[in-house]
Amino acid sequence: MRRVEGERTMNITELLATRGLNVNDRIKMLRHQVSGYDLYDIYKQNLSHFEFLQCTQGKTRLNCNYVVSFIGAPHGHAVFVGVYEIKGAKPMSEVKPPRNFPYMELIDRTETWYDMIRCKGYEDLIDRVVIDWGQSERSWHQWLKSDKPKEIVEIRPAGFVKHFPGFLELSLNYADLKTMIRNPVANREWHILLKSVAGFYLILDRKTGKQYVGSAYGADGILGRWRAYAETGHGGNKQLIKKVNSSDDYPGSFTFSVLHTLPKSSTKDEALEWERLFKNKLGTRAFGLNTN
Repeated sequence: MRRVEGERTMNITELLATRGLNVNDRIKMLRHQVSGYDLYDIYKQNLSHFEFLQCTQGKTRLNCNYVVSFIGAPHGHAVFVGVYEIKGAKPMSEVKPPRNFPYMELIDRTETWYDMIRCKGYEDLIDRVVIDWGQSERSWHQWLKSDKPKEIVEIRPAGFVKHFPGFLELSLNYADLKTMIRNPVANREWHILLKSVAGFYLILDRKTGKQYVGSAYGADGILGRWRAYAETGHGGNKQLIKKVNSSDDYPGSFTFSVLHTLPKSSTKDEALEWERLFKNKLGTRAFGLNTN
């Protein structure tokens, strides 16, 4: 959605009202952001973990009937991730975290667990609507007010994953990899840039911590190699095939990142030499998922 100078833009209050939310009810907006943690990645990888974190709050913080939930984004923006109805609350001492919950340090000092139910009717807006939270980023929980609306600055196309962060910062879980590959128009920047370079990459098995180093070369560069993983889950690699066939956790537990890019003109031998170097550095033959 592009803004024309001087044109009035829709705000989040108006949009939610068109979906049936009574915006005059007691509703709070939450902009989740924790220093040192990628909450959007947590949310994408395991929704139950994110929602449990959201339910753990101070004793009177969520003195409301509904929560409109966002995850913090750069430049004071926030990405919409759902509307929740609050059904009740209880002391944290009466609640058990989800199985294998890895973020206990974030809830050690919280007092209250709020019973929240995700509301239906907003599915097509999730991950797509981005608002301007304003200058008060520290005020991460605010009342939804008609007289103080939050402007919608972007409506992302369906199938959009996220803005390309740069090769060094790039990290994609398997679900997002599939979405990115299958929606080339919505993720045009990803397709152009990944296709423009050769290089080598890392696949991390988040369940065990083991790693796989691979190389990509040829006409479609890294994009072409990753397309094979999106289609099969294993890309034809022996150890990854075993993983995918061994458990329903795979390939969903794989995360993809780029270790180093090479010019598109690089030969197969050049790419494989770099691949061998990083296999040795990371020990992925002896302790990881590489077999050669």
